[in-house]
Amino acid sequence: MKRKQKKYSKPKQPFDLDRIQEENKLRDRYGLKNKKEIWKTLAKINYYRSRAKALAKASEEEREAFFIKLQSLGLQTESTADVLDLQVENLLERRLPTIVAKQKLAPTVKTARQMVVHKLITIGGNTVNTPSYIVPVSQEKTIAVKNLRSSQRAGPQQGEESHSKKESERGGGEKKPAEEKPAEESAPAPEAEASTKEEKKEDAPAKEEAQETKEDKQDA
Repeated sequence: MKRKQKKYSKPKQPFDLDRIQEENKLRDRYGLKNKKEIWKTLAKINYYRSRAKALAKASEEEREAFFIKLQSLGLQTESTADVLDLQVENLLERRLPTIVAKQKLAPTVKTARQMVVHKLITIGGNTVNTPSYIVPVSQEKTIAVKNLRSSQRAGPQQGEESHSKKESERGGGEKKPAEEKPAEESAPAPEAEASTKEEKKEDAPAKEEAQETKEDKQDA
């Protein structure tokens, strides 16, 4: 795998007090996460400068196209000298959190950065969650904050609908018929009981005679 090249270069003097103080001010002013974002912005400025120097000997059409491109990003450049005079602050002013704070969509730049990271800012209806995004002039008026109330209202309704669907799926199926218990044995009818009693009475004297014959035999 190819290693990604760094898009910035660290300062040659890491312990320069004046530079450190200036970077701290820029970090607090524009709500930057760390100083790497300053170094990346400076690398872009150096690229614009080197590009302007290379186009110094080119045709006027190429130079004008380059200047128009920078002007579309909100940088006031009309000549090569203007490009060479660009500072880090000029590009930091065009970052998305800075524009959001200027339009008073957020109270501070840090809050604007949080809103961008949490996908609460849209540009032309599309969500942008990159704080380092350079906003073109044509897109400034299309910046807006997402309407959270509508999404919060839609959330509970969807939850209730899903809950009702689950309940309908559970109780909507056909109920199984209850198993019929086998009927208990019917009690004997009263007429049958009476006939059995009479039969027992008729058999009683026969049994008595049989017992008497057994006793006579034993006595003999």
